[in-house]
Amino acid sequence: MRSKLVESLDNIALTLGFALTFGIMISAEFREQIGTVMEVVIGWLPQILPFHMVLFVLAAVTGLYASLIQKYTMDWDFLREQQVKMRSFQAQMRAAQLAGDKAKQQQLSQQQMDMMGDQGKMMKMQFKPMAYIGIVSIPLFMWAYLYIGEHQILFNFPFWGPHDINSQVLGPIFYWFYWYFICSIPVSQMIRKALDIGGME
Repeated sequence: MRSKLVESLDNIALTLGFALTFGIMISAEFREQIGTVMEVVIGWLPQILPFHMVLFVLAAVTGLYASLIQKYTMDWDFLREQQVKMRSFQAQMRAAQLAGDKAKQQQLSQQQMDMMGDQGKMMKMQFKPMAYIGIVSIPLFMWAYLYIGEHQILFNFPFWGPHDINSQVLGPIFYWFYWYFICSIPVSQMIRKALDIGGME
């Protein structure tokens, strides 16, 4: 009974995550609706914090949530094992190619075919958390996107000076997203270190 309930909740969460992901990709109205709903939830933040700190808080929240999801939905022992296998395979294949050992290369090619199933499982395992993460990160991003679109906000970047955060740094990358990304890297690394997540080398 418990396992069925967990499976049902898992399916609901995955469906919601994918629905949010595809919804924002195809509908501007949907993006605006999510941002409007989130305004009720976190619209008070800019009233008590400078907006660059608001983005830092969002980076911290999404970093913590994403790290927890990855910690408890991914089999890190399996991923490490696959990484070791892949390194060993690549080393053996390189040695066989340098030695001109055709028989060994053929044997390793067959081994590679056998490894495809594990590689597919690994990709699925890494893809699944993205749906869970989207449940929190997408609404937060849509709120930020909507709020920034309705307010003119200047950031004083080191070495760059003041810039409208809704203008573009390079290509499709906006200043606000660049700042969010810069904040999220150290926060995520500290959280992952504290939770002992990954450790793959």
